[in-house]
Amino acid sequence: MSNNPEFITQLAKETILLESESIANLTTLLDTDFYNAVDLIHNSKGRVIITGIGKSAIIATKIVATMNSTGTPAVFMHAADAIHGDLGLILEDDVVICISKSGNTPEIKVLVPFIKKAGNKMIAITGNKNSFLGQEANFVLNTYVEKEACPNNLAPTTSTTAQLVMGDALAVCLLKLQNFTSNDFAKYHPGGALGKKLYLRISDLSQVNEKPQVTANTSLKDVIIEISEKRLGVTAVLEDNKVIGIITDGDLRRMLSKTDDFKHLTAKDIMSSNPKTISEKAMAVDAKEVFETHEISQLVVVNQNGYAGIVHVHDLIKEGIL
Repeated sequence: MSNNPEFITQLAKETILLESESIANLTTLLDTDFYNAVDLIHNSKGRVIITGIGKSAIIATKIVATMNSTGTPAVFMHAADAIHGDLGLILEDDVVICISKSGNTPEIKVLVPFIKKAGNKMIAITGNKNSFLGQEANFVLNTYVEKEACPNNLAPTTSTTAQLVMGDALAVCLLKLQNFTSNDFAKYHPGGALGKKLYLRISDLSQVNEKPQVTANTSLKDVIIEISEKRLGVTAVLEDNKVIGIITDGDLRRMLSKTDDFKHLTAKDIMSSNPKTISEKAMAVDAKEVFETHEISQLVVVNQNGYAGIVHVHDLIKEGIL
């Protein structure tokens, strides 16, 4: 068998095209059962329990994660574990989604009657509507694929991709019905970039930084020491805790390029007056626009008492906001 780059690339293209064609074909398999399944979940007072075995179980965990992050409470239950004690996960009002390519695996045949006996509604995601699972489920989401991408037509590849896409279609429809917004998404992803944009405040960033400060009469030597020790490339110049200016690394370089006699210089001689400031109560994302508009790297943070610290452009980069 050839392992040259052209052969490998062609094989990859064939795999991708085969799977993409199979996924596109799913649109022709959608029927009223899909609408009914969405309506059932949307109006349910319980959770969605998603189960499967083998590769289908792995797909189930991903669909659970997608639903949970988009406002539909979901729980994964492995089909094998379910018939050995985990059936207690299913509560009275829960809707069960059972995923199986063949719909005839032994574990599914054992599990399904118990679900029906408990009175829970069941949705099947299967490639075989005429299977045991397909016949027993209340609604069937058909994920039939003509063949697997595996050359031997054995390893679950195209079929599991179809299951995943059908799960995404369910989650997106439910998301829309619930009017799930970016603000809602952020509530479930407070550590993500979107969550940080909506919740992270300037004070959250500045409070972990040093708070460099000098007075107007501070000597140049001490200004340099303050900037160096606080490692933010800047220091605020204060008078009664009010910011009257700032001195940046750039100010120091410009001063050195203009004079060799700086022994008697003080902070007020080289500071930039009226620096850009931002309230500590402002959202961190607000600093992004200021940094970009004025092409600066540091912002002075203020509160009702005056000087509150420094926020650096690197703070936003670190949090994934910039």
